[in-house]
Formats: sequence, structure tokens, C-alpha cells
Amino acid sequence: MKSFMILIAAALGFVLQSANAQGYAGDRATVEPTYLIDKPTAGMLQRGSYGVGANFYQNGGMLATIAVGIFDPFMFGISYGGTDIIGQNTIRMNPLPGVQAKLRLFDESTLIPAIAFGFDSQGKEPYLDADSLKRYTIKAPGLFVVASKNYRILGNLSLHGGLNYSTERQDGDSDVNMFLGLEKSLGSSLSLLVEFDFATNDDHGNALGKANGYLNIGLRWSWGKGFVVGFDLKNVTKNRENVVVGNRTLQLDYVGTF
Repeated sequence: MKSFMILIAAALGFVLQSANAQGYAGDRATVEPTYLIDKPTAGMLQRGSYGVGANFYQNGGMLATIAVGIFDPFMFGISYGGTDIIGQNTIRMNPLPGVQAKLRLFDESTLIPAIAFGFDSQGKEPYLDADSLKRYTIKAPGLFVVASKNYRILGNLSLHGGLNYSTERQDGDSDVNMFLGLEKSLGSSLSLLVEFDFATNDDHGNALGKANGYLNIGLRWSWGKGFVVGFDLKNVTKNRENVVVGNRTLQLDYVGTF
């Protein structure tokens, strides 16, 4: 826990010292979003830039992420978090930090989308440690390939689609998965996100899903220089037992340059 707090303090230090911050939401976005809600895009952090993020979810959970653009076509990140960080219950940290790496294979052109290949071991929401599961509520993407294409239609419109093979297979479901998504700007600083995870790797065995897939909807607002505030309504399709309404999460991001 002490190391986790040191990591957060260091990230905040970078944020406060940066003078070249950039946002990724709205028509005036100057940075490519590297993720939609739970799924990756082909967007990249450019060399010399970094992103710091915090996701707040159910059961007092928080996940912190730091990512850096190593080269223009390659970025790397780490993440760590846990549940009951906020509240009076005993804090339960995730078993291991998450690791993310992404390489852009092709840049976008007029005819073809940007295509990226990567790996992400970080799942989302609470970690489930039952013997038959040993996974996150939303499985880590694992190995993935994703394509992204941008259009100028009443502002910015970005379409995304990809395949992933999760490293979390303790529940007995090891199928390849597919996901789709879009981002649409709503004015100069606001964007709407829509993401559909087919969850074909979470619908049999001891998996949590009911074969409905996960539909997630979110908003991103570029606020101030480099800060982005997001609100997500996840699992609108109620793809789990005993789900009454979608899960609500809060996302805070900051993007800057060294």
C-alpha cells in the first residue's frame, strides 16, 4: 500500500509541474485517446508525452495508471489499484500490477485505418479471488489488435474495432473476443463514447456473463489544460446476474509532455 501511495504522489508531481498539457476530448482535442472505456484504440501517446489516470468504481475501488510514449509508434504503461480504498472496510489491493504495451503497425491514411497490436494485463473493476474465477470483473484484454479510423462529420467521429485474447482463463472460458466502439465530439471540449464488448470470452463455464455482451456509454470533458473528466455507465445490457442498473464509474485523466 505504501508503494502504491508513492506512485500516486509521483504522478501528481508530474501533473503539477507540466506546462505542456493536452486534452483528448472534443473538437479541439490535440491527443489521440488510447482507450475508449474498457477497450483499447489504435491511438498512441507520442514520444515524450505521458498520461496519468485514475478510475473510481464500485466497492470503493480505484485503479491508477501511468503511461508513457517511448517512441512515436510505441507506448508503455503500468497500473495498480484495489477495492475498499474509499470507505471503512479493509483495503484489498489487486494481486499484481497491470502492464500495458502497444505498438502501432500502420498509421491512418485516407483509405486505411490506423492499426495497433498490444498487450494489457489489467482488468477492470473488483478482482474476484474465488478459486473458480481468479479474474477481474471485466477481464483484462490480454493480447489485442485494434483498428481506428477518424472522420470529420459535424466535428470528429472515430470508429474502432478489434479482437483480443485474454490472459484470464481460470473461469474456463478462453475464447477469442471481439469489440467495437465509437467516439463523437459534441462541441469543442466534450465527447460521447460508445463501446460494445461482445464478451465471447465471458459467457460459458464459470464465467460471469449471460451472452448479452457489455454495452458501455461514457462522456469525456476536457477541463483546463490537460485534464479530462469522464463519467461512464457500464453494462447497460445487464450481462450478469442480479444487475439492476448499469455500473457507474468516474474517470480522471491528465496528458502532458516532459
